[in-house]
Amino acid sequence: MKTSFIYILSNKNRTVLYTGVTANLSKRMQYHLAGKGSRFCKSYNVRDLIYFETFTDIRDAIAREKQIKGWRREKKMLLIKGKNPDMKNLLDNLK
Repeated sequence: MKTSFIYILSNKNRTVLYTGVTANLSKRMQYHLAGKGSRFCKSYNVRDLIYFETFTDIRDAIAREKQIKGWRREKKMLLIKGKNPDMKNLLDNLK
């Protein structure tokens, strides 16, 4: 099966979180950076990739996205800081 991803984006001040799922993370990030992602991301200037997970089955990625979206912010922050303690933009890691 094709690789899929769940990802979490944030704005510059890390006050907004957005969770999404995609089969091509690099291409999806290009859309977000060009302002062609979701309206939510465009409205709140959510452009920094701060977390992502890789899956071999899109169904697992979708289930994980739904799980994370149901979490409170505090739990999402613990997840993010577990892999990215400084909450740096991980976009450079994809290039």
